[in-house]
Amino acid sequence: MASVEKIKAAIAQIAQRRKNTTLSEIEWVINQLGEQGHAVRSRSTTHGVLYAVGSARFSVCVHHPGSKQVKPCYVDGFLEAMIEIGMYDE
Repeated sequence: MASVEKIKAAIAQIAQRRKNTTLSEIEWVINQLGEQGHAVRSRSTTHGVLYAVGSARFSVCVHHPGSKQVKPCYVDGFLEAMIEIGMYDE
């Protein structure tokens, strides 16, 4: 289990490189938040995955084969959710 500081550092790194973030990096943060005691849920959809961390919700589209990077608009949604739960400050 990663410390809160390490999770916040990972979120800050993701914020610095919005155009070069993979789904696995976002999933790592979500999994670590779950281990820290946050209520975490995910649900697969036709084109992506819906995540909920506490009351914060966001989605990540993953239906584009051949590209490991997540589009910046989905990273922005992730960062807004992290701001909402207090894990990231702009």
